[in-house]
Amino acid sequence: MRVLRRGDGGPAVAEVRSTLAALGLMPPANGVLDQGAFDPVMEHAIRTFQQQRGLITDGLVGPATYRALRDATHQLGGRPLAFMVSAPITGDDVATLQERMLELGYDAGRPNGVFGAQTESALRNFQRDYGLTVDGICGPETVRALRQLASPRARGGRPVLMREQEVVRKSGPRLRGKRIVIDPGHGGADTGVSVDGVNESELMWDLATRLEGRMVATGMESLLSRGPDQCPDDGDRANFANEAGADLVLSLHADRNVSPLAQGVACFHFGTGNGATSTLGEAMAGLIQRELVMRTGLHNCGAHPKTWDILRLTRCPAVRIEIGYLTNDDDRARLSDPAFRDVVAEGILVAVKRLYLLGENDQPTGSFTFADVLAHELAKAE
Repeated sequence: MRVLRRGDGGPAVAEVRSTLAALGLMPPANGVLDQGAFDPVMEHAIRTFQQQRGLITDGLVGPATYRALRDATHQLGGRPLAFMVSAPITGDDVATLQERMLELGYDAGRPNGVFGAQTESALRNFQRDYGLTVDGICGPETVRALRQLASPRARGGRPVLMREQEVVRKSGPRLRGKRIVIDPGHGGADTGVSVDGVNESELMWDLATRLEGRMVATGMESLLSRGPDQCPDDGDRANFANEAGADLVLSLHADRNVSPLAQGVACFHFGTGNGATSTLGEAMAGLIQRELVMRTGLHNCGAHPKTWDILRLTRCPAVRIEIGYLTNDDDRARLSDPAFRDVVAEGILVAVKRLYLLGENDQPTGSFTFADVLAHELAKAE
C-alpha cells in the first residue's frame, strides 16, 4: 500500500478514519468530504495511536501502522482463530488469547498477537485439559470456556518472565554454544541514514563484523542476518533468526532527526505499552544501554518498548540498538572512527555476558573488558 499522509484523500483515507473513529480516537465522519480527508485531526489521532501501540510516531500511515490499525479492530470471539502456516492470523484477539493462555499456565509464547505453532500447541493443551474439542481452533466453544475462567483468581503474575529467566538459568553463564543473530540495519541499495557520504548501512555492517569476531572468539555461534549487498525486510530477518534457533537477536542501527542537536544512544525491546513485553529483551536492552552510555559518553536516550517487526516476530529476545545520530556532527564523527566502533562492539559483548551471568561474579558497569570475558570463559572451561 502507498503511505498516507496529511493532505491525502480517497477511499484508503476514509477507511483509516473509520477505523480511528471505531477505536474512539477521533469523532465519526460528518459528511462526504470529512470521510476522505487526511486533515490535522486525523494526523493527531494517528500519532496518538502510534504512541499507544509502540510504533514510530510520525503521523504517517505506512504498512506497520496500517497493520496495527487492522489488528486493533479484532476482539476475541469475533472470528475463529487457527494456525495458518502460509498467512498467520494476527490481531488484538490473538494477543488476548495468548495472554489468557499464559495466565492459565499454558506456554503460548510471547503475547505478540501472531497465532503461531506455539500458540496452537498451548490452545490444544487447554482444550484437552478442559474437555473441549481438541482442534487447535479458538472458536465459540473455546471462547466460552475462557470467559468462564476469567475470574480475578485466575489472573496475575508474570509467567513469561519466569519462563524466560529459567531458560537463561539452564543455559548457564558461559557464552560458548550461545547462538546470536547480529542484524546490521539496511543494506544493498538501502543505505539507511546518509549524511555527507557517511552511510548507516556501511557503518552497521562494519560494526556487525567487529562484534561477530569478538563473539566467535568467546565460543558463541554468531550469524549475520544479511550480506553486504542485501536488504531483507524485518519480517525476513525475524524469520531467519527463528529458523536458526537463535538465543538472541541484536539489530544495529544509527538514527536521524530533523534537528542537528539530537544525539545519543537508545535501545528498544518488544513491548506493547500495556504490560505485554519480552522480559529478557527488556533486561538485555537495559544492560546494553548502560554499558554503551558508560563506555562511550553518548547521551543516554534510554531503553523503550516497541512493536517493530524485528522485535515482535522473533521468538527469542531481540534488541534494536540506535547508536548515535548521523545527523549530529559529533555523533557522526565518533561513529566514523573505527576505534569507537570497537568500543561499541566490546560494550555490546559485555552486556550479553552480563545477561547470562544473572548477577553472579559480575563487575561494575563499564569496567568489564573483552579480556575479562575471555578469561571467564576459559576459567569455566577448566
